[in-house]
Amino acid sequence: MASPRTRRLTLDHQTLTRRFASWPTIQITGTAGLPPEIYQFRYHLKGLFVNPAGDILERDTHLLEVNLSLDYPRRAPQCRMLTPVFHPNFDDASVCIGDFWAASEGLDDLVIRIGRMIAYQEYNTRSPLNGLAAKWAAEHPTLLPIDPTLVAPPQPAPPQPAPATTPNPETNPWAEKLTIS
Repeated sequence: MASPRTRRLTLDHQTLTRRFASWPTIQITGTAGLPPEIYQFRYHLKGLFVNPAGDILERDTHLLEVNLSLDYPRRAPQCRMLTPVFHPNFDDASVCIGDFWAASEGLDDLVIRIGRMIAYQEYNTRSPLNGLAAKWAAEHPTLLPIDPTLVAPPQPAPPQPAPATTPNPETNPWAEKLTIS
């Protein structure tokens, strides 16, 4: 029987594959391990970066690496951008997910949340990893979000319950009232 961690890794992989299968905004571009413990995702969203001259510019493609440690899901995934992002909650080595990670959260929801962060649909300037980006975001709220694109793929509608039917006494022998004295 598989360990709880292996079952969780397998479930995460199935969920990610199903949820992002035909979604152009987020794509799984690589995995390592069986079941995968390392993922690479490509986002097709506008975000910001700083060029070597110090200018803040837009970029519309971003790569994220997610590493699921041996303590996953009790310990948060290690997330780092492979393409630089100018954002209050990103630095060169990591993405700050500590404010919202819980073991009960699905990896797919985390990947979506990071996409929202890239597009500045979500950010936290109170405890930033990048103070300069936090200052910039606080000074330029009218420019945010950078990209209003829907990041999460639409969820399929839940199945509707069958309509209630009134029993017909001729076809339902249990619909007849019995009196026991």
